[in-house]
Amino acid sequence: MLAQQYRAFKSTLDARGIVFSFSGYLSEGILYSLGDALRQKMALEDTDVTTIKKVFSVFVEQSQNIIRYSAEKVQGMLGRNVELSSGVVSIGSENGQFFIVCGNTILEEDMEKLRSRLETLRGMDKDAIKAYYKEQLREPPDEGSRGATIGLIEIARRASKPIEFDFDRIDDDKHFFCLKVSI
Repeated sequence: MLAQQYRAFKSTLDARGIVFSFSGYLSEGILYSLGDALRQKMALEDTDVTTIKKVFSVFVEQSQNIIRYSAEKVQGMLGRNVELSSGVVSIGSENGQFFIVCGNTILEEDMEKLRSRLETLRGMDKDAIKAYYKEQLREPPDEGSRGATIGLIEIARRASKPIEFDFDRIDDDKHFFCLKVSI
């Protein structure tokens, strides 16, 4: 039964074009290892260098957003301060393009600001995104920001079509946030 369940799970991922997926607690160290494996896998498949760089860059930005903003965290001391953030990130291909999808739990208080930023970016063409990026580089970061504004713009700059996103309410205080980027 166990093998059947996990074979069915893998078959579902394969059917959706997923070539790489991680679900669980992320840290910078795990991100580095996953990124290295991703680059190697894409290189072995003879993916062109420009595409590898774009996919890798978006993967890193999305994973860092999970690390920084996930509402599901565990913290403690293991000889040093350790913080792990929960989320999911998957990379796949469909219709001849790669896609990167990430998801994590966010707090209710962060949802509308994030939605507004993403809707603004989704409504821009490439030239507008480029100009917005330059404008945001000159602005001081928002209070309490850990770089998400610039990171989201970086993601939108690399996307080959408008970013997709969605929120699923978990309870009064939390939503599950999902972002899909096509390269």
